[in-house]
Amino acid sequence: MFGASEHNLDDILRQLPDELPVLPLRNMVAFPFTMMPIAVGVPRSVKLVRDAMQDHRLVALVTSFDPEIDEPQPDQVHRVGGLGYIQRAVQGENDSLQLIVHIIERIKITEFVGSDPYLKARIEVAPDVEETGPEAEALSRSLIEIARGIVELMPNVPNQVGDFLEQVDSHRLLVYVIAANARMDLSVRQEILELDSVNAKMRRLIEVMAQEKEVLEIGAKITEETQQKLGKEQREFFLRRQLDEIRKELGEENDEAAEIESYRKKIEEAHLPKEAEEQAIRELKRMERLSSQSAEYGVIKTYVDWLVEMPWNKSSEDNLDIENARKVLNEDHYDLKDVKDRILEFLAVRKLAKERANEDAQQELDAEGAGAILLFVGPPGVGKTSLGKSIARALGREFTRMSLGGMRDEAEIRGHRRTYIGAMPGRIIQAIKRAGTRNPVFMLDEVDKIGADWRGDPASALLEVLDPQQNNTFRDHYLDVDFDLSDVIFITTANQLDTIPGPLLDRMEVIQLDGYTEYEKLKIAQEHLIQRQLRANSLRPDEVTFQEEALRKIIREYTREAGVRNLEREIGAVLRKAAIRIAAGDAKIIVVTPELVREYLGKPRFHFGAANRPEIPGVATGLAWTPVGGDVLFVEATRSRGHGNLTITGQLGKVMEESVRIAYSYLRAHADELGIDEDRFENSDFHIHVPEGAVPKDGPSAGITMTTAMFSLLVGQPVRAEVAMTGEITLRGQVLPIGGVKMKVLAAHRAGLRTIILPERNMDDLDELPDDVRNDLTFVPVQTIDEVLAAAIRHPEFNAHDVPSIAEPVTAG
Repeated sequence: MFGASEHNLDDILRQLPDELPVLPLRNMVAFPFTMMPIAVGVPRSVKLVRDAMQDHRLVALVTSFDPEIDEPQPDQVHRVGGLGYIQRAVQGENDSLQLIVHIIERIKITEFVGSDPYLKARIEVAPDVEETGPEAEALSRSLIEIARGIVELMPNVPNQVGDFLEQVDSHRLLVYVIAANARMDLSVRQEILELDSVNAKMRRLIEVMAQEKEVLEIGAKITEETQQKLGKEQREFFLRRQLDEIRKELGEENDEAAEIESYRKKIEEAHLPKEAEEQAIRELKRMERLSSQSAEYGVIKTYVDWLVEMPWNKSSEDNLDIENARKVLNEDHYDLKDVKDRILEFLAVRKLAKERANEDAQQELDAEGAGAILLFVGPPGVGKTSLGKSIARALGREFTRMSLGGMRDEAEIRGHRRTYIGAMPGRIIQAIKRAGTRNPVFMLDEVDKIGADWRGDPASALLEVLDPQQNNTFRDHYLDVDFDLSDVIFITTANQLDTIPGPLLDRMEVIQLDGYTEYEKLKIAQEHLIQRQLRANSLRPDEVTFQEEALRKIIREYTREAGVRNLEREIGAVLRKAAIRIAAGDAKIIVVTPELVREYLGKPRFHFGAANRPEIPGVATGLAWTPVGGDVLFVEATRSRGHGNLTITGQLGKVMEESVRIAYSYLRAHADELGIDEDRFENSDFHIHVPEGAVPKDGPSAGITMTTAMFSLLVGQPVRAEVAMTGEITLRGQVLPIGGVKMKVLAAHRAGLRTIILPERNMDDLDELPDDVRNDLTFVPVQTIDEVLAAAIRHPEFNAHDVPSIAEPVTAG
């Protein structure tokens, strides 16, 4: 009758009665497409089945909330269940029935219409929503994979079950086949049945079965560990003895002997240097005398693996085309002319050395060309690490890097001796092996952040690595044979030179990478950062464009840095906001304007233009150097009634405190000459503060700024807001030169300051500045503090030394 063909199924669904008897199920859920054996013993349910067998054999199967209730009422059963066709009913004991029911389709009860003599209800067929596409296919594969895993963990279930699931071509059928046979709680079964989406059913089923698989795996592991504890060593001993006897009878070669022979072949094919080959053969002979179960056997095997896998003779062929290198460097980085010139010089020397291989000067050229160790020093985000990658690309070499930041163990460089458990080579040898060639470009990042403790000093271990006269015989403690590092191009990076040990610094050629100007940042953003962030955020170049003023707004008001790392982050943040609009269909093309930047990034985090500060007596603008670039700082001075006490705040270091005291002493000693009322020193207490008090500050270069701020306070005349200054002061009023001029001037330029007071002996440092910065600023060279005060005070009213009312400015450029 039913079930013979799909045509019959369609007929049943088309001719479905308006009302059907409802058969409550205990601890069971009627999943469509399954055959369910059901035992019926409750008199009400027996009558329902007998009546159905006389009619159309159709029943609505729903699960009871409480399996302990024999005759549940309408509010005690679920409303979603299955449409069942009774295939067979067999009389059992005590007037019970044994049924075989085919579940045809999922149904929902819309209304109960009776409960006597049994439940009756109106139903509607509720087939699941079956999605198609990559997500559905992925969920299906995951479900089958987890089901296979469970089958493999259950010894009583045949593995052919997994093959059967692969052949199911309907995701809906797959869900119900697995759900009907999987181990899960009744509530979860009902939840899966009630979900309308097949994808949702698969997702929930994956969660449940993944948990079941994990439980089975833990159980299998516990069983396995228990069995292993029961005489593992004894069992293995007898098994191996038996295996050896079997192999002897069959005349087969022992596995250990075969392994030793394979290693002997590897050593021959590796073409090791003489010392390394002798060491490998010596260890192989020791290995041959040991049992494969010995711990020493594994240690020797690992060591020989390292020897034969090191790139002793593999090297990259250098691409010494100068124009190609120039092109690669210009593609990857904007400006950095000095760095690029030094790299091109390096390539030119190597090219000449190769072309003149037969000349006597060959050795000298090689030592000069290959032995250069470059040290890129500069603030974060200026492109130090990426320069190393560009050099490798220009040369056609492999690139590898390691960070030295926080390293405190010398063994990280030289490795551990093999006498230690778990010994391994140092990170230098590991990186060379990863690179696969003996002459990669090797970048050592953060060389200024190496530490030292009782485990040794990694900086001292680096002395040999970075010395071209020694590193051709570098000996790692683990390998204990010489490895030639002379063909490796080592490039190191640092944020500052002060923390690098002198002997290590002496081995490297320092190339300074200072901060970028606003113009350079703008160009870098236009040529590099925007394109990179467009790719990172899956946007096309024609979908989002930036106005120049929008980029300038981000640079000025949302970043304050020497490099461009934060600038790239902010550009990425803008593009992600734009991606939301494009993905939602609100826009196809977005032009980023300054107004849109404000909307996307919120209120500005920095206020451009230190020159816009209010001009009040006692405040002067100074310039400072930090490891992350130059910065602008303000010095504030105030006085109150007192007895000549001096208070200094702002986390100033000893040298900076001394600058305050020198400034105070100088002004007090020359009060008459400078037109200052001496009584103010006797009857006043002075307080000098440098804002951002949580940040430690030190150094002598704020001396003239301290003096100017105190003088401004004492004479009641403000310091010109557009003026910044830097320089050390002596008790004689001399202005001494300071360091970090380029980075300080760049910081002043970023902050919108336009007049810079510098020690006269620092004027030569201005040659390092970009032309656009020099042309945009006015520089005032000074030798004495009188010249500083004359150039800085808005309304100078002193002329004790016939100092000109304003120092003669010098416009660089």
